Amino acid sequence: MKVLVINCGSSSLKFRLMDMADESILAKGLCERIGSKFGHFRYEPTNAERLERDCDLPDHDAAVKMVIETLISDDHGVIKSVDEIDAVGHRIVHGGDKFHGPACLTPEVIKDIEECSALAPIHNPVNLMGIRACQKYMPNVHMVGVFDTAFHHTLPEEAYLYGIPYQYYKKYKIRRYGFHGMSHEYVSRRTAEVMGVPYDRCKQVICHLGNGASITAVKNGKSVDTSMGYTPLEGIIMGTRSGSIDPEIINVIAKKENLDTQGVMDVLNYKSGVYGLSDFLSSDIRDLTVAYGKNDPNAIRALNTYVYSIVKYIGAYVTILEGVDSITFTAGVGEHSAFVRKLVCQKLSFLGVKINDVANDNARGEALISLPDSHISVYVIPTDEELSIARQTAALVEEVKSRE
Repeated sequence: MKVLVINCGSSSLKFRLMDMADESILAKGLCERIGSKFGHFRYEPTNAERLERDCDLPDHDAAVKMVIETLISDDHGVIKSVDEIDAVGHRIVHGGDKFHGPACLTPEVIKDIEECSALAPIHNPVNLMGIRACQKYMPNVHMVGVFDTAFHHTLPEEAYLYGIPYQYYKKYKIRRYGFHGMSHEYVSRRTAEVMGVPYDRCKQVICHLGNGASITAVKNGKSVDTSMGYTPLEGIIMGTRSGSIDPEIINVIAKKENLDTQGVMDVLNYKSGVYGLSDFLSSDIRDLTVAYGKNDPNAIRALNTYVYSIVKYIGAYVTILEGVDSITFTAGVGEHSAFVRKLVCQKLSFLGVKINDVANDNARGEALISLPDSHISVYVIPTDEELSIARQTAALVEEVKSRE
């Protein structure tokens, strides 16, 4: 079975075509600056040289069309026609409380996704653009939606409810949903494989640390708590997002800065996090790490507070899990910042965490970075959301075909 994975962002489209017989990648790439005459297309087939060029990408429809035309082209194609594609798996950020797993994209399901757009106004509408474009250019191919929130549907009621009137949950579905679900699912499963422990018999903390970041407690293969909440703004301090704050701060900033609610939310989403804490030095952990090494007080303040917030959530989840077998770092910062990993693990020494400095500094790809006598195993596992989407898509399509 060949599965095309489509991951639409507000101005980008990542894609990957996979042969699920051996999970090999036939081609992958990225469309950037969608909505502009100065778009950029990168295409990497496994059987030929990389293709990269600037191009006009007025919308996601044009991006999908370019991807398909390139996949089947005589010069650069890896398949002869779209008929060789058995299914398309779409990343969908928010499935609300309706979707607990992948779903075939019927008109009814698409309507439900549209209704969830109020919960993810930046993401879901764009995801729908990718779906409609694929339906237009591949009308006879199975379309599957894979939801970023689905992995967290196993949260118990006490973990997903907020301390607000219960009627707001019943009327408006205000609750913790959690995000980065595909990453947390893939990385937790892979960590169990690397440890040689059954997935349904281990307790893990997964640290997805990127510009957006979340931490999840996984018990016996199920998410039992996660740091992001109703939106991706809650949780640990991030690149430009504040993470969890006292709600009254919104009122104070609004009055002091003469801002409306949306104005304050823009501050919390785009001008906060390590970017705001560093007095707008940078939102990039790499820049802040360099500045930290030069004793820049803004970088030191930002990174120390960032690390503190990570450690606080890990500590809370160790308690919720009643002990933990492993802690895994993943995503951009988690995979590439040995400095952040070291700072975090140093603060966890009271739990018996012992970091191997050489292994940590040299970690490239999958790596065990804790010492043999560490009470908790610490890993770096690169995330692969596209592979998770492809696997879930293939499994659902196989199930559907078996019923036909």
